[in-house]
Amino acid sequence: MKLSEIGRLLPYHSAVETGPVLGGLNRMIEDVAAGQQVFYDIYFDADKRADPSKENTGLFFFRGRPGAPFAIVSPGGGFAYVGSVHEGFPYAVEINRQGYNVFVLKYRVGQGGRVATQDLAAAISYVFRNSRTLDVATEGYSVWGSSAGARMAAFIGSHGVAAFGGDALPRPAAVVMAYTAHADHSDSEPPTFAVVGLDDGIAPPSSMESRIAELKRLGSTVEYREFPLVGHGFGTGAGTSAEGWITEATRFWERSL
Repeated sequence: MKLSEIGRLLPYHSAVETGPVLGGLNRMIEDVAAGQQVFYDIYFDADKRADPSKENTGLFFFRGRPGAPFAIVSPGGGFAYVGSVHEGFPYAVEINRQGYNVFVLKYRVGQGGRVATQDLAAAISYVFRNSRTLDVATEGYSVWGSSAGARMAAFIGSHGVAAFGGDALPRPAAVVMAYTAHADHSDSEPPTFAVVGLDDGIAPPSSMESRIAELKRLGSTVEYREFPLVGHGFGTGAGTSAEGWITEATRFWERSL
């Protein structure tokens, strides 16, 4: 596929993100060529027969250090599509560089945020149940998301996995949120790392700052970054003022382990 063709598939992504996009795709190609399983179903066949909309859900697995903790990334897309190529696979490659295992979630779209978050809860439950086979540690996992996906991550951080139909599991050690307007919170919030572009016209800084202030009022550990000259959907931020935020967020997660 030519670079220009990838650009047409991702209409709002910055041209400087092409490198990370190709890096994520190439990583999966290499894993398949090496005989590794890349995609995992999160629902049983009976679940999918009962609800055909669950048929194409699942997890893309980017292996890090055996036995290391895991992160689950929920890409954005306004609950209309899943932007894995731009806001999922490149994140996984960056987090992998720090040695961690990463899953990128393909969730249901067109049914709103609660259904999508139910898929995230099912995915976390799946990883916990299969942690030995996947060779990942379950202690100290993190949830990441951009735009719509950040809402999903925040819901799990605030209310837990069981609240969305998953197993009774610990809440994540850290929540990483990129450019989303999300006001919901609980009385106790996990450590949260949040980023936004100052030129974001969809989820401007003002829409994030009120929640950040509330988390700080609750006593949660929070780090918040605003980046100049970038708008919505900056992905890894490669070539912009946001470059390196994935590494910063990973370090934040490490301090929460």
